[in-house]
Amino acid sequence: MSTGVIATKLFPPARRSGLVARPWLAERLDSTLDRGHRLTLVSAPAGFGKTTLVGDWVGRQERAGWLSLDAGDNALPRFLTHLWAALPGIRVAQPQGDVPVTAALTALVNDYAEQPDCNAVLVLDDYHVIESLDVHEAVAFLLDNLPDQLHLVVSTRADPPFPLPRLRSRGQLTELRVDDLRFAAAEAGAFLNDVMGLRLAPEDVEALENRTEGWAAGLQLAGLTLRGVSDAAGFIEAFTGSHRFVIDYLADEVLTRQRAEVREFLLRTSVLDRLTGSLCDAVTGQTAGGRVLEELDRANVFLVALDAGRSWYRYHHLFRDVLRARLQAERPEELPRLHRAASEWYTGNGSTAEAVRHALAAGDHERAGRLVEEAVPEVRRTRQDALLLEWIGALPDSVVRRNPVLSVVAAWAAMTAGELDGMERRLDDADAALAAGDPELWADTEDLRTAPAMVLIYRAALAQARGEVEATVRFAERALELAGPEDHFVRGAGGGFVALAAWANGDVADALATFASAVRELHAAGNRVDEQDAAIVLGDLWMAAGRPSRARKTYSETLENAVRNGPPYPRVTADLHVGLAELDRELDDLDSAEAHLELAKTLSEHGSITENRHRWYVVMAQVRAAQGDFADAVRLLDEAERRYRPGSYPDVRPIAALRARIHIAAGDLTAAEAWAHDIPNTVSYLNEYGRLTVARLMIRRGEDVRGLLDELQADAAGRRAGSLLEIGVLRALALQVGGDRAGALEILRQTFSETPEPQQYKRLLLDEGLAVPQPVAMVDPLTDRELDVLRLLDTELTGPEIARHLYVSLNTLRTHTKRIFTKLGATTRSGAVRRARERGLL
Repeated sequence: MSTGVIATKLFPPARRSGLVARPWLAERLDSTLDRGHRLTLVSAPAGFGKTTLVGDWVGRQERAGWLSLDAGDNALPRFLTHLWAALPGIRVAQPQGDVPVTAALTALVNDYAEQPDCNAVLVLDDYHVIESLDVHEAVAFLLDNLPDQLHLVVSTRADPPFPLPRLRSRGQLTELRVDDLRFAAAEAGAFLNDVMGLRLAPEDVEALENRTEGWAAGLQLAGLTLRGVSDAAGFIEAFTGSHRFVIDYLADEVLTRQRAEVREFLLRTSVLDRLTGSLCDAVTGQTAGGRVLEELDRANVFLVALDAGRSWYRYHHLFRDVLRARLQAERPEELPRLHRAASEWYTGNGSTAEAVRHALAAGDHERAGRLVEEAVPEVRRTRQDALLLEWIGALPDSVVRRNPVLSVVAAWAAMTAGELDGMERRLDDADAALAAGDPELWADTEDLRTAPAMVLIYRAALAQARGEVEATVRFAERALELAGPEDHFVRGAGGGFVALAAWANGDVADALATFASAVRELHAAGNRVDEQDAAIVLGDLWMAAGRPSRARKTYSETLENAVRNGPPYPRVTADLHVGLAELDRELDDLDSAEAHLELAKTLSEHGSITENRHRWYVVMAQVRAAQGDFADAVRLLDEAERRYRPGSYPDVRPIAALRARIHIAAGDLTAAEAWAHDIPNTVSYLNEYGRLTVARLMIRRGEDVRGLLDELQADAAGRRAGSLLEIGVLRALALQVGGDRAGALEILRQTFSETPEPQQYKRLLLDEGLAVPQPVAMVDPLTDRELDVLRLLDTELTGPEIARHLYVSLNTLRTHTKRIFTKLGATTRSGAVRRARERGLL
């Protein structure tokens, strides 16, 4: 089922004949197209002719786009989809799925900036329906960065939360408001007499204009009623009251003057946001929907054409609201049937989102649940997470609990909200449904077939989030036992959790090998999003293995693949920049780290992985600490803790422990001691970061730390080069604090000589006030190409075969080999391989 572009949202209302000429408003709109002018805001209550005015004006522009907004556009992915479809002259690709919106908008801006002769206009009509902060932020970002070639027009009943004062002060904003849009007496006369065909005296026109205060909708309603009134003056004299009273009164008058079948048509079709003949027929049970719409259009009965062919319409929102209120008051029992008929029509015409909405409005929750169940694969594949969360939140608990697929979706929703107990209850519901339910009641989908395995996968995720390593492995392995050879997603997810459990246990080499295999399964499943997300885990694992260069290569290659085809960029893009910032920070390249973080901040506003959204603040806190701004570092960590959500990734660097390290560096040992009081003495990788932090505190207090470090080293030996490096640095720090500088330097030299990539670590030493051991620090790292050669040296291939495999000449291969020998201190091929293994390069 399609949840894509609704074409009728992209057409301005078809221009009517006999419009009242309002040249001064057209001139105001024309003047907004001057270079540097960003926004035209047309803001007024319902019925003041905003859409008619802007639609008539935009129809005369050479290059213009139109987007009629509705409540469904509060879902950011849907809004972006329609925005891209509406933009005139855009050349970059339309965003798909859960993407970093600001990255896509940046590309949009750049695209227009590269087209100096584009001069395009984009209209967002009915913007008042937007309540989503995400959508507001996206449009505000666009406004802040609009090139001269693109101008935005927003028509709305209420001012949007944009930086209007700033735009106003800079002369970048034109505003048309109620006082601008009110019909003057002459315009009211032209409308009532020339357009509506009435023959009112000037004094009657003036009186009606005064009564309505120039309100176009009120004039139209009054004009429709006056067509059948003999005493126009008496009617106008009695015509008074608030807008709400006027609406109720005139709507009643208009409805009662319609033929019975037309009145029935109006009431029953008021449940629809958009109207076309066959849809109206489905709702009314009649066969003349198209003809009635044409009749209403000709009669100016508050109908707006949505396309040039006049096959799709909508009611004026004000008139629709009146009709709905009347239907609710007169025959509320009909509403479920009308919405159910609309849902069935949308199902048959491939619009899942509308079908679900009407099923929910009908109170037909069983039908809505089945529609959601059938739509899950596509919605999940296209990463319309907000839509899926909206649906699962709207379904009654009883419907969700009886369905294993919906229960699994609800478990995922609970996990994204950090509600682990709620997640467990939903998984129990899924198991109960599978055990006691009737499969005939469920949609026959791939999700249903793999539901038993997916329940286990999510139980593994829950155990991982709780730090229960053995349970993680147990659930993941049971899921793998249920998976068939072609169930690549289950196999990838199950293997991934086995790898994450190995990581949580500190078995980094096993975790790397297992996780790489899991990623290959995700690739086979066609799940590119999760495959790209896996780069973040791989980078962390390479860091734990003491291989920052491999982490950098993983991030860089994934980033290159992610942006190769241009925006919209995958959601992982922001997290990759955060990873690169962390690596640059360790190299003490703080400027580069900040540059990556600034870019990541732009990209991550709507596109970061949920479990990683705290990491930007963590890394920025580390940068600020490196700059000596400890107070801001603590503030950033507090924000990181607020955003942290336990999830699939093991929490090997708790934020509280990092905050304690900042306190220690700032000399606030009291705060650090308060934290350290609750740190257990258990030996585990999940507790290692905290205990290494305790070691720092003990050193600062002059306490003997050798026993603690011996215990930690014994656990890390042969498994985690990164941990061994930090332990060695703390041994050196303890000696230096005790006055043995020579001993400290010797420990550092020994530690760094055993480290796979000693040249990649600077801040680890600088943060502790230690000198970099120069003989070690000067060792050149192997380049990526030299690493490729090294791996092939560890095979049975001959030199010429290796050269052919790498598409290089034999002389080039010899040059690479010679450099490898020099850097590793080897003289033979076997010696180079042996030294590489000792340093963890192979």
